Amino acid sequence: MGGHDQTAKDGPPKAANGAPPKESHWQLDVPLHHRLPNYVQSVNLKHVYQGYSLLINHALTLLILPWLVITVLAELSRMSLADLHALWEQLRFNLVEVVLTSAVLVFAGTIYMMSRARAVYLVDFACYKPDDKLKLTRSFFVETTQRLGLCDEKGATFQEKLVYKTGLGDETYVPENLWLEQPKTGMAEARKEGEDVMYGCLDELFRKTGVNPKDVGVLITTCSLFNPTPSLSAMIVNHYKMRGNVKTYSLGGMGCSAGVIGVDLAKDLLQVHANTIAVVVSMENITQNWYFGNVRSMMIPNCLFRMGGAAVLLSNRGRDGWRAKYSLQHTVRTNKAGDDRCYGCVFQREDEQGTPGVSLSKEVMAIAGDALKANITTLGPLVLPLSEQILFFLVLVGRKVLRLDMKPYIPNFKLAFEHFCIHTGGRGVLDEMEKNLQLTEEQVEPSRMALYRFGNTSSSSIWYELAYSEYQGRVKRGDRVWQIAFGSGFKCNSAVWRALRKIEPQPDSIWAGTVKPETFPG
Repeated sequence: MGGHDQTAKDGPPKAANGAPPKESHWQLDVPLHHRLPNYVQSVNLKHVYQGYSLLINHALTLLILPWLVITVLAELSRMSLADLHALWEQLRFNLVEVVLTSAVLVFAGTIYMMSRARAVYLVDFACYKPDDKLKLTRSFFVETTQRLGLCDEKGATFQEKLVYKTGLGDETYVPENLWLEQPKTGMAEARKEGEDVMYGCLDELFRKTGVNPKDVGVLITTCSLFNPTPSLSAMIVNHYKMRGNVKTYSLGGMGCSAGVIGVDLAKDLLQVHANTIAVVVSMENITQNWYFGNVRSMMIPNCLFRMGGAAVLLSNRGRDGWRAKYSLQHTVRTNKAGDDRCYGCVFQREDEQGTPGVSLSKEVMAIAGDALKANITTLGPLVLPLSEQILFFLVLVGRKVLRLDMKPYIPNFKLAFEHFCIHTGGRGVLDEMEKNLQLTEEQVEPSRMALYRFGNTSSSSIWYELAYSEYQGRVKRGDRVWQIAFGSGFKCNSAVWRALRKIEPQPDSIWAGTVKPETFPG
């Protein structure tokens, strides 16, 4: 699950020993920045060490090999034609030495090629756009909630205020079965929603890439709250009649950051299996997880989460490099589940009447800030320019080691990335990310537009945002994209991509016809 953009005067107590958070009294008038820490102002040395450890582990590739190539080229540049001729004559009469030297070089080259990481290409991706008949305006949301009596009068008033503050517009989507006179939330309806989303984005993905589903070697699905038997991945294999040895994984219960987790898992599998295509499908299922009760902390997801999903095609095949959109540079995962407070801040449970739902603690924003701080501290050494790293490291040593009274240095992440895809956890999340990372309105615009047009689509939201940047014609060759998402557990995960070519806007994009509002809601 993603975060929310509201805070409370009195919230649930800290979770202990994995116990779920209890009910809290939510308010809408407490400024969010009072809850979310300025995570770039304080740094944990452990996370800095993790980032620099990744650099050290790749020191051979980053330093020794380029230096060796430069040295050989420098020596060759100093040799005259006579020197080269003499060397050739000497090699002609020393066949044994030449063969042995060649064998050693071939052996060393083979070992290096086998040990180096394979390139992971993002060939293309597709986002699901539901039928227009499933659009849910905010006024209809309020009207139907009151008409169906899905909660008491105070709860309806709370949701009415909240839905106009979350940043959502009037064209988000919800399954039709939720708005019948008697809402249907059974297994059949949930499967129908899952099939519509998964097959919808997969059909589009296979059409765009020309890939035969039978050629897919790895299939990963992510959905936190709907995990049927047979699994979601099995549903896809059955629908497309994929081959029998396709490696399938269904990731459940991992929240809105599961999309990046799926990409990270695919990356690892593509290092093991050569000449392979991997597909990652990210979605959430609303049908069985709409809350029909009166606990305010469990009503918030109703006002944020909407129908959506995305499918991503990854490949390690060299022939796919020429047509791929991006190459994967880094993935960094941060997991705070070892802390009871973090573990219980987003919790699926039943209220006192036995009605199931997902409860959000008032501390979720502060916890998200801590997880985000840890994640970007590890990511920084991998992506920041050398000048930023030196300044950051010197100030860090001065403050942490020498105990000098120095102002913390905030790295400029705008020098590391051209595009930011921030999970649409809510308006307040985006406000705080914009302020703390000192981003421009244009850099946060894809996230705000995704929240406004499609709502919080869970782990697929970062792909709606990237699709928006592409449709605006902003992605150029060499541009770097930072996708960052957070979810229950509590987790914060990042993926970094580099554009391999200029991405031309497509007329059939899911964003075609969307008009940017003069001001975003909230």
